[in-house]
Amino acid sequence: MEVKIRNRSYFMRFMALLMFLTLVWAYAQLEWGVPQAARQTAVQSRGPVLSADGRVLATSVKGKRVYPQGSLAGQLIGMMGATEGLEGLEHAYDGLLTAGQPLKLTIDTGVQASAEAALARAVPEHQGEYGAVVVLETRTGRVLAAASYPPFDPNTWRSHSEGARRNRAFLDRFEPGSTVKALVVAAAMNEGLTTPSTVYDTPMSRFVGGRWGSRIGDSVAHPKSLSTVGVLQYSSNVGMTHIVEHFPKEQMRGYLQQYGFGQEVALPTVPAASGQLQPLSRWSDLVRATNAFGQGMSSTTLQLAAAFNVLANDGRYISPRLVEGEAGMEKRDVLRPEVARETRHMLKSVIERIETNTIKGYDLAGKTGTAQVVIDGRYSSTVYDSVFAGFFPVESPRITIAVMVRGAKREYHGSQLAAPLFRAISADTLSRWGAVPVPDQKDDQP
Repeated sequence: MEVKIRNRSYFMRFMALLMFLTLVWAYAQLEWGVPQAARQTAVQSRGPVLSADGRVLATSVKGKRVYPQGSLAGQLIGMMGATEGLEGLEHAYDGLLTAGQPLKLTIDTGVQASAEAALARAVPEHQGEYGAVVVLETRTGRVLAAASYPPFDPNTWRSHSEGARRNRAFLDRFEPGSTVKALVVAAAMNEGLTTPSTVYDTPMSRFVGGRWGSRIGDSVAHPKSLSTVGVLQYSSNVGMTHIVEHFPKEQMRGYLQQYGFGQEVALPTVPAASGQLQPLSRWSDLVRATNAFGQGMSSTTLQLAAAFNVLANDGRYISPRLVEGEAGMEKRDVLRPEVARETRHMLKSVIERIETNTIKGYDLAGKTGTAQVVIDGRYSSTVYDSVFAGFFPVESPRITIAVMVRGAKREYHGSQLAAPLFRAISADTLSRWGAVPVPDQKDDQP
């Protein structure tokens, strides 16, 4: 009798386990997907994602979503699960793609590859944490490249960390630092508050803001007096406090907004963060001074590129666009064309001051930034963002580039890391164009 009871007990346990596994399998089907045949049909009919130069970035083969270019623009493209997009453009345009419609981007795979390769060389070499690059076509605002590092291959997305999947070029906020000096100087010239040759007293430090103020200092040794051009060349914080001293707070903050800071980027459907400006009620004399050199505000790499594109595009802001033919572009005049052109030539002299960041025979222009990172509410003395924004050629720019690298442990200054990245991408682009260098007039003289 005991044997029969024991056997019956084993049988009941086995049946209970079998029923449990059946329920688990049924739940998994509901939770993780649909029947395999239906899943393959859904994926197979999904529209492709294409680059501007005709490369297939995402397509469907035998019921599976594949990414023929591997990690190229991986964070931008994102990935999909069993039947729907999970991140990036696969998620943002899931409805369109599910309907079988193609999605054509403004991305140029050559420029994208160049930006990604430059980041892949520089970030590990300087022991950085991560980085991002955005390249815009100056006259149209088309995003030719949106690169993030570390790389991410959506074909093997499960093996990548959340940080590697992140589209840092559009989503990561940071203080743009001294790059903003060029934009503020242009705004001040537009208001008639300064000229390129106006000279200021520039000790190595200066107290700003009265009773509730603070001492502003410079890190690069420079003459005791500097012109406005010199303030940009030596990246003098003290010089910037003089330039904005009589700049009405409402107007200066208004210009920063017109450049796109503190505003939503007009990119329909695509996830993109917006940097921040402090509310006008908090704009003390000290806040005005620190914002003049990009501290106390934030931007994304995309926003910084769009802001510098105002200088490149003769004073007109054009919102970036990523999808060909998509409506919703914003345009507005921020600076007079002659002011934008004059600022470009000033920034050319900034580049030329650091000879290693020039390309002989080609006119590049831009501004570096080295910004302390806020950690636990305080500015870190060890973690920096290396930043650069610029464009070329100076007379009639075709390309605008913004670069950001976080947390480099060696040679982290903008002139040592971000500017060479800009130079590398520029040189590669000029080579692809087949652009002929302009002879140096000095070399032609007897």
